[in-house]
Amino acid sequence: MPLSMAATGTVNTVKAIRGRDDTRRFLASLGFVGGADVTVVSVLAGSLIVCVKDSRVALSQQLASRIMV
Repeated sequence: MPLSMAATGTVNTVKAIRGRDDTRRFLASLGFVGGADVTVVSVLAGSLIVCVKDSRVALSQQLASRIMV
């Protein structure tokens, strides 16, 4: 299931990252790697605020749909 469909407040584990190489590299630099725990903090106007590796990151709906949990 894509991260964009995950419920708020639940801890999910990243299974895979889909997309082009530069997109996967960018997400990996933010901490979205296989096995990482990700929590959706809030959803505002389609954008997600997520907590990954003790930091909060804002992602667009499109970018969050590339992260499989």
